[in-house]
Amino acid sequence: MTDALAQVAERHQVLVITHLPQIAARADQHLVVSKEARGGIATSDVASIHGEDRELELARIEHLLRGQPVRRFKELRYRTLESWSRERRVVAKAEWLEKGRNPRFIVTSLPRAVIDGKMLYEQVYCARGDMENRIKEQQLYLFADRTSAATMRANQVRLDLSSVAYVLLAALRRVALAGTDMARAQCHTIRLKLLKIGALVTITARKVWVSLASGCPYAAIFAAAWRRLRVASG
Repeated sequence: MTDALAQVAERHQVLVITHLPQIAARADQHLVVSKEARGGIATSDVASIHGEDRELELARIEHLLRGQPVRRFKELRYRTLESWSRERRVVAKAEWLEKGRNPRFIVTSLPRAVIDGKMLYEQVYCARGDMENRIKEQQLYLFADRTSAATMRANQVRLDLSSVAYVLLAALRRVALAGTDMARAQCHTIRLKLLKIGALVTITARKVWVSLASGCPYAAIFAAAWRRLRVASG
């Protein structure tokens, strides 16, 4: 259908009213028609959309049809009035979620031949944000911000202990919790649900028994993590 319309549009002017994003995306110009009641009278508005607004509208339509988050990318060249000395490459992400629109803009000096917009956002920009989240995770949940001791050396020891704790929990998440519901859990979730739990420890001459409560909701994950750590340790 879209290819047939595109062929006709090469020779004639075609006006199409559609709710299908795959058809709307092939158009050269887009008009959005909206209706609302004003003072008991139904009115219709027509607005021409371009650039990011166009991509957001296409994402919104696709989201309504699929019922899932939709993400689209658009590239443009932009220059400020005074602060930039030249035009720069801008990658616009038009995304529509359950809560509505979620646009983002990335200004980069990397040319399109090196990396396209989708890869730039998902593998570079999002990775940077993930690193920030990991730093915040250590600060908030492993107490890396507890540096109120009287001496710098004592504060350094506190920070070192926090860093060691994060490395251990990151390894636990990567090695022992892969494929479980806690594979992407934050440190405080792992600490509260797997480490800070009550258990009966029985020590004999040959074994150490750890008995969890029968109602422990994470007993299966705990056992799976223990087995994987045992295999990993050789």
